[in-house]
Amino acid sequence: MSSKRKGVGLGAFSNRTLATSQYASHGNALRSEHLSSLETQLSVFQSLLHQFALTHAKDIKSNPTFRAEFARMCNAIGVDPLASSNGKKEGSIWAQMLGGSVNDFYFELAVRVVEVCRDTRAENGGLILVKEVREKVHKGRRIGGGMEVSDDDILHAVKSLKPLGSGFAVVTIGSKQMIRSIPKELNTDQSTVLEAIQVLGYITVSMLQVNLHWERARAKTVINDLLADSLVWVDTQAEEPEYWSPTFIHETIS
Repeated sequence: MSSKRKGVGLGAFSNRTLATSQYASHGNALRSEHLSSLETQLSVFQSLLHQFALTHAKDIKSNPTFRAEFARMCNAIGVDPLASSNGKKEGSIWAQMLGGSVNDFYFELAVRVVEVCRDTRAENGGLILVKEVREKVHKGRRIGGGMEVSDDDILHAVKSLKPLGSGFAVVTIGSKQMIRSIPKELNTDQSTVLEAIQVLGYITVSMLQVNLHWERARAKTVINDLLADSLVWVDTQAEEPEYWSPTFIHETIS
């Protein structure tokens, strides 16, 4: 009796194993079919995007708002306009669809962004508003045959630097987008202090103690770190030392 029960148990196990194998095979077939369908749809979208780019090439080149919307359309279907399939700038989507002008524009702009960040690093510690970079680029030499530069163009130019491991990145402090041109990350306390300066204009140690409920030692440590990196300047003429951000001073003046 026991041997028969054992045989029934092994048979059931064998059947379950076969069923599991069949389900797995069917699932793989469905996934393969689904992937093939997605690849076909993506190919169609890319073809339509290519036709759109050719039709509206003039607007994309001359109108920064239109150019930004086109870039968003690309990103929506997972196409990076600045990506290159062969490691050369001529292989990017911009170059393939629109010729070299827009493609060269972004690489020229990336070079100018690096120059502006490098030239102002002693003043701002390597943290500068996107708006300020755009203004300085406009004041410099013409780029892309005089194409107008927008904040979106600056952001795309910074993004193109990422594969180089350059340390350039876009960070958001409060409501402002800024370019960080040093590899050092801001910690939470430093970001909080810079955001407070953005709102209040400047901060003092006592202001941080009252508004953020920080211990004096914590407030002093954060401020000293920011001072060491040239991210804030100190005004010692006031009754209590006041700490200002050179980045937001520029915004107030402009």
